[in-house]
Amino acid sequence: MALTRDFKQTVLARVQADPAFRDALLEEAIDAMLAGDVDTGKSILRDYIKATVGFEQLGADTGSSPKSLIRMFGPNGNPQARNLFAVISQLQRHAGLTLHVRAQPQ
Repeated sequence: MALTRDFKQTVLARVQADPAFRDALLEEAIDAMLAGDVDTGKSILRDYIKATVGFEQLGADTGSSPKSLIRMFGPNGNPQARNLFAVISQLQRHAGLTLHVRAQPQ
């Protein structure tokens, strides 16, 4: 089911107005990827990038073309680990966060 533009605009407004929500969205994207749901993680990251740093600035910061980044996080994108981690690293810097992975019993 495709998300409506209204929902995406709501997320954008919330990310810009609520730093805790913004940080939780980045964390959720990474958690989804680590859990094996790469498509959901990419989708959340795409929305996060649009609402925060933007693809133009992220491209400049990572040395990648913005179009390449947009494709990478699109539905058919298949980011290489090197590119994905460069983006995550830059997003952490931009947000002033450091994300950590912790093992939890299932």
